[in-house]
Amino acid sequence: MSSSTTPNSLASLGALITGGGSGIGLATARLLLEQGARVVISGRDANKLAAALTTLNHGGRAHAVAGDGSKPADATRIAAEATALLGSIDLLVANAGANIKERTLAELDATRWQTMLDNNLNAAFHTLQAVLPGMRQRHSGLVVVINSIAGKRGNPLGGPAYVAAKFALHGLITAAAVEEKPNGIRFSSIYPGEVNTPILEARPNPVTDAHKQGILQPEDVAQAVLFIASLPPRASVPELIISPSSYAFI
Repeated sequence: MSSSTTPNSLASLGALITGGGSGIGLATARLLLEQGARVVISGRDANKLAAALTTLNHGGRAHAVAGDGSKPADATRIAAEATALLGSIDLLVANAGANIKERTLAELDATRWQTMLDNNLNAAFHTLQAVLPGMRQRHSGLVVVINSIAGKRGNPLGGPAYVAAKFALHGLITAAAVEEKPNGIRFSSIYPGEVNTPILEARPNPVTDAHKQGILQPEDVAQAVLFIASLPPRASVPELIISPSSYAFI
């Protein structure tokens, strides 16, 4: 990305968005495409990705690559296919994440614990390992990680495994940003509060439509990603917290 990058000059940007089949990932893909970027959305469900592509007005600038980023071989393949489609991955939006209904400490077992680590931490790690070599070679790149307020403030809502994975993700990206700074790679972590995405379907108790409308929408977080991606390389946003305005961030 050139030093003159503005919200209306992202046409040269190649972006890989994990968890791109719905929610924040899909909303981010839509906004980037509107600005002229080229986008690859990835996720585990090929059918879901194909359906997501039909909702995008992209003129051939959007593609989908299915795979499970928590598996090193899949992450490597996704990055390689995305690079072939885009030319280069200038922006990685590490958005993949999940939760489960059986999330209390009493309900957690080794399998559920591992599932939470795979979806919320390991997928980001393996994807980073696959994407960063190309960014190092070009001495430029931007990584935007969609974390959660749960990665800043431990609370019972997300459950101990989700909170632990998000705290670990915070630590991973903080350390990575320091290591990769000499390589011209910038990192930004976004910490959203409650967002109306499919992850709400994994709540132990059903979430009402009224509640869903009163919290953040995927487009709100996508706008934050667009803001960060629009900044010139001289500017960095290490962390950004975005919360429903009705909430107190304490």
